[in-house]
Amino acid sequence: MPLDLYYTPGSSPCRAVLLAARALNVDLNLKLVDLHHQEHLKPEYRQLNPQHTVPTLVDDGFAIWESRAIITYLANKYAKGSPLYPEEPRARAMVDQRLYFDIGTLYQRFSDYFYPQLFAGAPEDKEKLARLEDSMKLLDKFLEGQKYVAGPNMTLADLSLVASVSSMEPTPLNFSKFPNVVRWYDEIKKTAPGYEEANGKGLQAFKNLVDHLLKK
Repeated sequence: MPLDLYYTPGSSPCRAVLLAARALNVDLNLKLVDLHHQEHLKPEYRQLNPQHTVPTLVDDGFAIWESRAIITYLANKYAKGSPLYPEEPRARAMVDQRLYFDIGTLYQRFSDYFYPQLFAGAPEDKEKLARLEDSMKLLDKFLEGQKYVAGPNMTLADLSLVASVSSMEPTPLNFSKFPNVVRWYDEIKKTAPGYEEANGKGLQAFKNLVDHLLKK
């Protein structure tokens, strides 16, 4: 049975799953969800995912959503023993911590700052930008003296975080304040398998959306 991924190209969490699947060598059957036409609110989609979010993975009748849960599921089931999600308890705990930092701090602060401007026409909130910058300072600290966010090797945490960080390109955030992040970002773009196909194209779609909505 194929693994179906319901996704939207511009979505950062969707791009994280595409990056992880490529790195784990897992084939996905991609099913586009058109948020503009509210396909995520259709009864058949809500039956799969009552939260009606993207991405959603369906594996032989088993549906799971939330990108970080999806990518760890893929590693556990289809790439057991992969260094992308190490089995040694301390190494795995570090990867998990960075994944939780992504969803609970970095991506949360990014979405809290930028999405009200993008989707609701809200004015920029400088305090929210400052909180986003604080989270980037933490990421910069995590990368001090090491190549990747959870140690010497690339892991799922890098792939999840790079999807979030790349989505900040259209914002006024000054990346030069975070030299370790800049160095790491450049490294991931060069070394993550299929980076351009899995993240670059979707990122451009997101940038196009930003240009369209902010010029209204």
